[in-house]
Amino acid sequence: MAEEIRAEMVANVWKVVASPGDQVADGDTLVILESMKMEIPVVAESDGTVSQLAVNEGDVVQEGDLIAIIE
Repeated sequence: MAEEIRAEMVANVWKVVASPGDQVADGDTLVILESMKMEIPVVAESDGTVSQLAVNEGDVVQEGDLIAIIE
């Protein structure tokens, strides 16, 4: 079952940590967002493989935008 990771707020994508094909565990950081000079890690909520990464460093995400899919 695929899990969609979505942005919880408007933010800049500061750093992309994971890549498609990476094995991740619950709690692993996928990307780091920056908003109001704060770094906000976006973490995997289950174990699996990153099948899609929908953002790049420097992108601006809106609340609800797709960040990654984990299968």
